[in-house]
Amino acid sequence: MAEINTAEGGSKKKHGGKSRSKKMSTKVDLTPMVDLAFLLITFFMLTTTLNKPNAMELNMPKKALDDKEMVKINEELLLNIILDKDNAVWFYEGTTVLGLKKTVFANEKGIRDIIYWKQDKLEKSYGSKDTMICLIKTTEDAKFKNMVDALDEMDITGVKRYALQDIQAIEIEAIKNGGNAKVIQ
Repeated sequence: MAEINTAEGGSKKKHGGKSRSKKMSTKVDLTPMVDLAFLLITFFMLTTTLNKPNAMELNMPKKALDDKEMVKINEELLLNIILDKDNAVWFYEGTTVLGLKKTVFANEKGIRDIIYWKQDKLEKSYGSKDTMICLIKTTEDAKFKNMVDALDEMDITGVKRYALQDIQAIEIEAIKNGGNAKVIQ
């Protein structure tokens, strides 16, 4: 607490018997303020909720499917996305690697616009854009950041069904040939 110390200011004998006013010195004890500051810091640390990291939920297959359990999918619903070096993104529709086209993540005709275009096309044909299935594949030269960006694009565009797959040899050949596959599946 704050206290006031009074010190006796000299003797009466020096000043000819006149009484002199006492000098008052003030001293503020800041110990309670430090205690209060630490109590407040502790209170706010304990009551503040920390941000939990947001993780995207991925459903992984439980076991390998055999030929009997494989489901036939309409080719029109598929959009294949292949991630390559230098942030390049190759894409094609269906299961036939024909007309492989190249884009990037962030520009006017980037992969997000391609996904929206495909969703609009399917909405006109099937009445719902949720029917689209994206197959995401990576070359050996692709960066991990590209995979995260592709998964973010799935989340941003609202694609509900997508899968991560290994790249096929014909797709690698098509990329080497600038988008043209020599052998048609």
